[in-house]
Order: sequence, then C-alpha cells, then structure tokens
Amino acid sequence: MATREIISTGNDLSAIAAVDAGCTFFGGYPLTPSSEVMHTISDLLPKVGGTSIQMEDEIAGICCVIGASMSGVRALTATSGPGMSLKAENLGLAQMAEVPLVCVNVMRGGPSTGLPTRVSQGDIKQASNPSHGDYRSITLCAGTLAECYTEVVRAFNLADRFMQPVIVLTDETLGHMHGKAMLPTVEEVKAGIVPRKEFTGDPKDYHPYECGPTEPAVLNPMFKGYRYHFTGLHHDKNGFPTEEIETCRKLIQRLEDKVVVHQNEIELNEEFMCDDLTGEDGEVLIIAYGSVSLAAKEAIRHLRKDGIKAGLFRPITIWPSPAKRIKHFTDKIKNVLCVELNIRQYTEEIERASSRLDLEGLYKVNGRAISPHEIVAKVKEVF
Repeated sequence: MATREIISTGNDLSAIAAVDAGCTFFGGYPLTPSSEVMHTISDLLPKVGGTSIQMEDEIAGICCVIGASMSGVRALTATSGPGMSLKAENLGLAQMAEVPLVCVNVMRGGPSTGLPTRVSQGDIKQASNPSHGDYRSITLCAGTLAECYTEVVRAFNLADRFMQPVIVLTDETLGHMHGKAMLPTVEEVKAGIVPRKEFTGDPKDYHPYECGPTEPAVLNPMFKGYRYHFTGLHHDKNGFPTEEIETCRKLIQRLEDKVVVHQNEIELNEEFMCDDLTGEDGEVLIIAYGSVSLAAKEAIRHLRKDGIKAGLFRPITIWPSPAKRIKHFTDKIKNVLCVELNIRQYTEEIERASSRLDLEGLYKVNGRAISPHEIVAKVKEVF
C-alpha cells in the first residue's frame, strides 16, 4: 500500500480526510475542541468547488448537512459533546429518512458545558443512540492521528453504503495532538470510494423505500427527475406518512437489520500483543479505545518488561460493538482491565458481551489523560 507522511493534528486530518473522500459540503458551528475541523475544511472546500457554511448554531449545522446530502453530495458536520446533544433530534430525522452524512465528535468533558478544553470519553453511550427510537447507530472511534484520517474516509463509505449518519469519535487529546501520520495516498482513497446507489429506471417505477428487509433505501439525488417524499414520520415505499401496522413494523425492523445483518462489513478492531496470550494465570487483557489506547500500549510494553504478559483489545468500531470478539478474549483471559475516560460507559457493554461481572476498571473524569504509569500501577494492584 502506497503511503504519504503528513505532520498535522487530528482535527486537521479529519478535515483533510473528508475532502479527499469526496466531501463537498460542510455545515457546522465552532465548538471547542472541534473548531479546527471547521476552520481547516473552510479553507479546503472552496479549492475543490465545495462549500463550507458556519451556521447560527449546531442545530442549523446538522440541518443544512441533511439538506446537502439530499441533493446527492457527501456532507460533513463536526462538533463536541453539547453540540451532539443539540444535533440529536435531526440525527434521528436522518436515521428515519435514511440520509447519509458524517459527524465528527471531538469528545470533551461533560455533562453540559463540562470541561470544554479538557479530554474525556463521555459520549460513548450517547453515540449508541443519539436520538430516540429504534435503529442501529454506526459509530467509529479513532485511536491514532492516522485514524483521524482513515476512519473519516471509512465513515463516508459506510454512510453511503448503509444510508444513515455515521459518527466518528475522536477526543481533545487526538484532536489537538500534533505529530506524524502515515496515510494512504489520495489516489488510493479516491479509488476506494463507494458511491451510494441510484435508481436508473423509469421514474414511475421508483419507490425509494421499497427495498429488501436488510437493505437501505435508494434515495436518488434531488433535481434529477425522481419524485419522493422525505419525512421523519413512519412512511410507505414512497416516503409518505402512514400508520399502516405492517408497513410501520417492516420499516423500523429494517432500520435495525440493515446494520445488524451486515455487521461484518462495519466491524474493525485492533489486537495489540494478543497473539501469545494463552489464558494462563497472570496474563492480563486491557480493553481501551481512543487516545487512552496509546497509553495502554506503552503500559503493556512496561508490563512485559516486568514479566507480566499483557495485551490490548481496542474496538475501532464502537457501535455496533464487536461483542463476539470481546467474548472470545474475555472467555480466554481471566484478568481483564477496562480503561476509560468516563465512568464505565463501555465497560457495561463489555460486561454484557462477556457475561462477566468481575472485570476491573480504571476510570478518570477530571479532564486529564490516563498515563501509562497509572495503568501499570492498576494492573499490579488488582491482579
């Protein structure tokens, strides 16, 4: 695979990735610590014929992105915790109407205003169901500077494949970290673009929501002669509101099944120094994600030098969770430490997936990063 070297920040790389992936519209509102995504993409998009708009608030930001996507273009918004809360209702609209878009969430301390300039992973649960109702969220979580780029590229392809919003979580540490990233070439990214499907037959035969029980809608771009209706209400095959019992049931079940049945296309994980874990007494599995995984890797190197065989399981696709892979490791390894910048938000999912309630945890919610030393000390304390 051809690569290129870029020295940049996570926020800038997220913006660069969007443009390289074919995004031509950004709508948003500045919010610490995500603001640089908007700043950077507002410089980049006009150079490729795209448009970047700063709206009056986060709600308007997501609304104009939905409108842009309805016209057929790839569209991005970016924000942090309070902005996600404001975007929630219209993320639900995009789920119901099956409008693809990408939302980068650079996590900070919360709830409410919280710690605007500090790091947190407090939006994990919110990302699983940012709006009310039945559907399956697709949420990716970058753990390196390079993944601030590659996961945004992947998010656009998943959004168009599954016709729904895709959330990319980073955090304040990654967003503002400045360093070297090895990235795929622009040519490789463009060659891998997966365009959304379009209906090309007679307009009278076009029914956008008449699709297989595990498949997404086929929404042709506006202004191309194909008529249908967008709504947040339960709707029929043409998008018009309905309360017909079976139509409503099939619609909502499909919103779930189009993701669940095809989870193998979405799931992505990293397993660091796990190959030699055999399940012997004294071995340790650390589960971490995002910027915390960087500290976990360094801690594992120190633990191994001290004679403690440790490995890292890192979910990159957070939702839907890699439950089978989590269970594979937690069935084999007795000592499991979950490390998060929140209070057990993903640990509860790991407990569900593993059917274990004896997992140890290291959590921090004061806006400061977890250090490798803290992880090493915790492992030696509890195992």
